[in-house]
Amino acid sequence: MEVHPCGTAASRRMPDDWVTGTVWLDPIIETPEPARIRASRVRFEPAARTAWHTHPLGQTLVILSGLGRIQTVGGPVRELRPGDVVWISPGEKHWHGAAPDTAMEHLTMQEALGGSHVDWMEHVTDAEYTASAKT
Repeated sequence: MEVHPCGTAASRRMPDDWVTGTVWLDPIIETPEPARIRASRVRFEPAARTAWHTHPLGQTLVILSGLGRIQTVGGPVRELRPGDVVWISPGEKHWHGAAPDTAMEHLTMQEALGGSHVDWMEHVTDAEYTASAKT
């Protein structure tokens, strides 16, 4: 067993190659093999969002606070509120982030396959981001 006291993993700003706007990541756990889980708390400033990306074994998001948006390629932009839980299937191309005028925070959990948790792609365009969100 390992205990990781609160505050022992520093917050880090996500790189501009992976996000638009300011996004902070607070690591929770990244387990050693043979376990595969990685969990983090992620805070998006208003209008901040990830680039398009996929996860080899899928991803679960739990919205903790604020108002967010999410979209899978070819699908509608969906609105996210505290308490919402989102399952993104393995290999499903998607993005997620805050609403235009409201910050958002979520818990993210995903497993690694061959040591990889995520495959980053192109940035979400302003037109994609500002499409009307469905609740």
